[in-house]
Amino acid sequence: MQSLLVIKPSSLGDIVHALQVVQVLAKERPGCRISWVVRERFAGLVQAAPFVHEVIIFRRRDGWRAFLRLLRQLRGRGRRFDAVWDMQGLLRSGLMTAAARAPVKWGRPDSREGAGIFYTRRVDRPEGAGPHHALEILQPFLRADGLAPRLDFPLNLRAGVIYPWQAFFAGDPRSTFVIFTDSRGAEKEWPRFNELTALIFRTIPGSKIAWCAGKPAKPEVAVPGERFLNLTGCPMDQMIALVRQPATFIGNDSGPMHLSAASGNRVLAIFGPTSPRRFGPFPLDNPKHRAVEAPDGRLADLDPAAVLAALEELRARPL
Repeated sequence: MQSLLVIKPSSLGDIVHALQVVQVLAKERPGCRISWVVRERFAGLVQAAPFVHEVIIFRRRDGWRAFLRLLRQLRGRGRRFDAVWDMQGLLRSGLMTAAARAPVKWGRPDSREGAGIFYTRRVDRPEGAGPHHALEILQPFLRADGLAPRLDFPLNLRAGVIYPWQAFFAGDPRSTFVIFTDSRGAEKEWPRFNELTALIFRTIPGSKIAWCAGKPAKPEVAVPGERFLNLTGCPMDQMIALVRQPATFIGNDSGPMHLSAASGNRVLAIFGPTSPRRFGPFPLDNPKHRAVEAPDGRLADLDPAAVLAALEELRARPL
């Protein structure tokens, strides 16, 4: 395969997973030119991947006219691919797959909204009984070019913009924490990060904490100003840079959690209604990864002391 079109427009965590898979392909097939369709919101992440040669931006907010322009771009004169991988598996990505000129078009085994009618082939389902992790569903795309499914850590991304706050992360990553306080769905958000923040400052000497979230927020507990960094509400590019810093990540089931895990950080992920076996930091048996599940899936019932105990156990693991 000399040219590949990857269709994976969103969301952040799913793009991280797809990048991890495509990174393996790029390593094994260094002559393959890789193009990628991604939403403008997440384009910076894909552009940071040195193995992606062309980023084609899907401007979803601009409506159907922009979508039609994208389809024409994919089908432009002289543009051909050896293969298409639709790693999204929805109607929009299926239409993008249909527009692209390629002799073989691979799709997910669990595609929805009729996307499957646009594929010439589907990748196999993961082996063994489910439920399967979201990343395990994508790994069989590697078999489409004769490669055994695997992952390489960390995810290789360019350094990008240097922000003034990056000096905050000098020191021991086991005592520097990035706490991501929100998620794509409110039902997945643990409501007691304030209490956990106070516990960390009180019990871990010299600890530093950076808060990050899509929505602006302020701590409701006293924090030492020189040891606390508030980047909640920051732009997506800063958020991506933040969760890649050498630190211990603590947060909900979210895209930033997956990016921090792929970057090689220690990750403590907090789960309620969703399952870490499907959506946790991958793989869960990595000694750098730890998941905490709320009693009966009720995040409000998860005690901050239990999260702190899991954090201390993660920090003590020899790596």
